[in-house]
Amino acid sequence: MQPSVPSFTDQLRSARWSAVHLEIRDRYSVDNEAEDFRAWQQTGQRDIDPTSAYWEPWVNLVQEASARGVAVRRARIVSEPVTEYIRYEHAGTVVNLLAGEQVRWLPRRRASDIALPGNDFWLFDDRIIRWNHFTGDGASAGQEVSEDPAAAKLCATAFESVWARAVPHDQYEIR
Repeated sequence: MQPSVPSFTDQLRSARWSAVHLEIRDRYSVDNEAEDFRAWQQTGQRDIDPTSAYWEPWVNLVQEASARGVAVRRARIVSEPVTEYIRYEHAGTVVNLLAGEQVRWLPRRRASDIALPGNDFWLFDDRIIRWNHFTGDGASAGQEVSEDPAAAKLCATAFESVWARAVPHDQYEIR
């Protein structure tokens, strides 16, 4: 039996100095984004109101972490030309920035020589990994938490390598 996974909120609230997130997929199909993604596909307009019901919980959580001195960084490795889903993510990233996250984008061609873990992850304080598992079509397949030092080192090294090459959000042009 797999031990229970703490909530993401609890993990971010427990972070002391760092929370980094590496996204390596070109498409996600998670339930909590489905309605917003459909609306964006139909209208071309993304909800970017940080006080909206969609964004407010995230904005509050990140602002709380940032106020405690936790650096929240997100790096996305993307294929170019980008998928429709990545265009959607890019359109909403302004809210991540308003919340206090730093976000960078790395074209996949520039990541070829970086050793990457096989799954997206959050890494808290360089020691606790929250693996995000997905199905082939991008649906969530659950999370797993690990404190394995070798895996944490791989994640930290991979993230920092991606971060060093990635383009800050305000300079990344969608292709």
